[in-house]
Amino acid sequence: MRVLIVKTSSMGDVVHALPAASDIARRYPGARIDWLVERPFAALPQLHPAVQNVVPIQFRKWRKSPFDAAVRQAAGEAIARLRSEPYDLILDLQGLVKSAMFCKLARGPHKTTPIAGYDRASIREPLASFLYDRTASVARDQQAVARNRLLTAAHLGTDADAPADFGLGSVTPLDARQHDWLPAGSNTAPYAVLMPAASRAEKLWPEASWQAVGERLAQARLARVVLWGSQDELERAQRIAQTIGGSVPPFLTVQEAAQLMAGASAVVGLDTGFTHLAAALGKPTIGIYCDHEPGLAGVTGPSFTASLGGKGRPPSTADVLAALNMALAVAAAPDA
Repeated sequence: MRVLIVKTSSMGDVVHALPAASDIARRYPGARIDWLVERPFAALPQLHPAVQNVVPIQFRKWRKSPFDAAVRQAAGEAIARLRSEPYDLILDLQGLVKSAMFCKLARGPHKTTPIAGYDRASIREPLASFLYDRTASVARDQQAVARNRLLTAAHLGTDADAPADFGLGSVTPLDARQHDWLPAGSNTAPYAVLMPAASRAEKLWPEASWQAVGERLAQARLARVVLWGSQDELERAQRIAQTIGGSVPPFLTVQEAAQLMAGASAVVGLDTGFTHLAAALGKPTIGIYCDHEPGLAGVTGPSFTASLGGKGRPPSTADVLAALNMALAVAAAPDA
């Protein structure tokens, strides 16, 4: 069995699709699973042991200069990799016209390879369903992880009722001996990760509230690591870290950030892909929503999770601290 999963973005969406790969591997031992994804998120399926070949694309960049020679060469190389051997199934978990076209390009001359996706009533962009050879109905009120798994089950006969396995159990924590910014003795001493920065001001939570979170973590004898992703985010992270006595890492790759969170006792973050990744890693995780409703794409994982707030309704400091107390209790449990 050789399957191509098409789930290109965004980071949280890619995280939510990882259990589908686990379901395929469990149903078809030895299956060859490839994954088409935007390059910034390629490290995520690469972390999954059942995914053999990750094909990164840069469509967001390519569409700005479609006639540039370098762009045409890079796109051509990606398509050639996808067409090197025929797939038994191309599965579009994205549900967009764009992703359906990627499926068509991936199939290329292998006309007998079926392309599968959501039916017209289930999909985000109904036009895309007309580009599939096989469609399936999946209720739109299902949580994101469940929708991916149910679609996979409809086309490949996998078990969507088994516990969701994100396939990240082999991610190893960073070694403090190789990263001097980590809290001293963090290989044995516990720490928490905070993610207080975002690309837009509407998504931010007050710095005073982050200070309260830091104080609670200090009471729990957890060191504080404040993660960031851009220069503006770095400045905010440094201010908060200084206030709460935390440390700020250098810029981390997706894989390094995953390893950082793999060693954490708890994670508190805004509505970002890294917060979803922390939950998928099995860390007690609190997601803070200020500009979006968590709805069907809230933070989810095998350990304690909480998705607090909503669009225009930032959660109160008290609500986050209450959830943090529950997360810390889970982290402190003997079998955590």
